[in-house]
This record gives sequence, structure tokens and C-alpha cells, in this order.
Amino acid sequence: MKEKSFSCDRATMQWSLFLLLLMGQCVFITCQLYEYHFIKEQMSWDEARAYCREKYTDLAKVFDLTDMRRLQDSAQSQTEAWIGLYNITGGANRRWHWSLPGKEYTENKTCWRDGEPNDGAYPENCVRKKDKWADYSCTSKFPFICYDEMMKDNKTFHLIETSVTWTQAQNYCRQHHTDLASGLDQIYSEEFKKLLNSKDPKVNLWIGLFRDSWRWSDGSNFSFRYWDMNLFNDGLNNRKCATTLLERSGRWSSAGCDQRKPFFCYDDKLILIRENKTWEEALNYCRQKHHDLVSISNPHQQRWVQERAKKASTPFVWLGLRYSCTLDLWFLINDNRVCYERWASGGKTEDCSTYVAMTTGGQHEWVSQKKNETFNFICIKH
Repeated sequence: MKEKSFSCDRATMQWSLFLLLLMGQCVFITCQLYEYHFIKEQMSWDEARAYCREKYTDLAKVFDLTDMRRLQDSAQSQTEAWIGLYNITGGANRRWHWSLPGKEYTENKTCWRDGEPNDGAYPENCVRKKDKWADYSCTSKFPFICYDEMMKDNKTFHLIETSVTWTQAQNYCRQHHTDLASGLDQIYSEEFKKLLNSKDPKVNLWIGLFRDSWRWSDGSNFSFRYWDMNLFNDGLNNRKCATTLLERSGRWSSAGCDQRKPFFCYDDKLILIRENKTWEEALNYCRQKHHDLVSISNPHQQRWVQERAKKASTPFVWLGLRYSCTLDLWFLINDNRVCYERWASGGKTEDCSTYVAMTTGGQHEWVSQKKNETFNFICIKH
């Protein structure tokens, strides 16, 4: 085990708060909600999963390129290792995903052309858009639209008129922008529509929607894929378990699950408490029995927390976020000022008697709640 991502300590947080009050700015400190562990011993995929579940949480799952860099940095001398992705073969087992991490696909029949999605002579697992959506072979070539969260050149969307395969389009967008345009909020935004209307209305464009039959070992619905298309074999010939090729930029391939390889485990620092408590009771519980009530500082952490929130028995889960009437500021209980927000429309109420909870369904947005409400909550472990 070469790599560990440690949580921020209380002294660091208190110093951050001092800086915040002094400068009135956000301070970005990365506190990992999970740890990766590289295991050198070679095992089959099933043996590796059993080992990870006994010693940690499960075989490693990967949310985005940041996670891939952490995996690579922890085992640079190795060539190939198991991760927690496996294939449930068969067309009926395919699920739709958005390419952009954190975007969840929700079925919407009105988006599709009549009779779509369907398969032709070969599986059609990628989506092109003209007026409406149609599934198509991922090896076909079309222009595409990239999404850029940093608004490069003051634009959120960038039309690339060169025709390439879906995977080539995804790679280009991730290298030069953020990702392929993903999610209904992006594809039906006014800026996106204006960009399309400025071009030939008959053109077909790749968007960031795809489907596959690959699943994460712990049941998470993470959509991130990082296949090396020169070596990838989509579950055929009994190659139904995924590996990361550490000498090929961490790209993924598939292999027979009975092959023996080293592997990555992950250890989740989150624990869902399915007991109904007020915000203050939840805070005290977490600090007495674990480390603290969970705080969210960035989209990456939001995604990990919402995966755990899905299993709650209440419509909301408490978060470690409160409003300070004295300072007239929202603060996370780890003493950081709020620099990332995920408020529901109309969900933010700046009142001294309110705290913040996340919805356990839908888009997992934040909503102010009265302090005497009782919900499940999520603690961070030591």
C-alpha cells in the first residue's frame, strides 16, 4: 500500500477560518472522503473483491480523471491492476449514462425520435442529436459539441465540425475543454440552442450520452469510463473484468476475470446513519462516535456523498452546513466558508434557525431546513 489521502485536521481548518475572516475569500483545501490502497499480491478479480470487502470497502471505483491520477501515482512501477468494474453481458443489461461525471441520466421519451433508441445490425450505444436523439454505432463519425465549465473564450459550448468517432470526440473534449455536452440542462440550454441554430439544421452531432453493461462492484452508478480503445474488448471472449493499464496513462482494458493481477481497493470514509435526528443531534452523534458530520467543498465530494444519500430512509440527509447570523455568512462545520453550492431553486433561506440538508432523490440538491426537523445523516469516519 503506497498511497493514502489523509483528511484535513482541525488545526488546518481553524487556520483556514482565520484566513477567511481576514481576507474574505475562499480557501480550497482538499479533504478526501475515501482512500485508495494498492495491493501487490496477485489474485483473480473475485478474490480481489473479497479481499477488499474484508479489509476495506470494495474494489476501487473511479469518479473522474482526478481519481485516475491518484491511482497512477500510487503504483507507478506496475503495469496492470484490477479495478472494481465488471461486465454483465447482454443487451438488456445496458444502461444509459452521461459522459460528464456527476450527471445522472433520467429517462425522457420526448427527447428521442420515434422508434428510438433501437439497435441496427450491430449494437448502437452512442447518441447523436439533430432535432431529437437517435442511438448510433459509436464507431460512426459525426461533428460534436464540447462543454467547458471554465467558459473558455467566454463560451460554455464549443462546436467541433470535424467528424470523428464518439470516443474520439469524448477524448478531444476532455483534453481541450471539460467533456462532451451532457445532461438535459446543457443540451436544452439557450446557449446550446443558439449554437445549433447558427449552423446547418440538418447536421447530426454527437452528444455525451452512451450506454453499456459495465457495473461497479459496490453498486455505484458512476458513469466515468476510461477505455483504451486499441486494447478494449467489450466483455467478449470472457474478458468481463476491467483493469487499469498504468503504463498507458491509466487507460482501461478488459481481461478474463480468472487471471491473477494486483489490484486497487478503496476505503470509504463516509457512513450513513439511518436514524432520525435533528441537525444538532446528528452533529453530536458524528463527533462522539466517528469524526464529524459530512461537509461538501466541491463537486467531486458532492457526487460521493449523494451516492451514499440514495440509501437513506428519509427524503433528506443532514449536511454539515450552517448559517452564521453574526458574520452573515454560510459556513461548513469544518470552519471553511462555502465556496461550492448545490442549492435547489428556492431552497436557500438565510435564517438563524435553519440548517442544510441534501435531497436523497432527484438531483440531490441542498435545501434549508428548520433545526427541529429530523432526518438521516452522513458522518465522516476517523
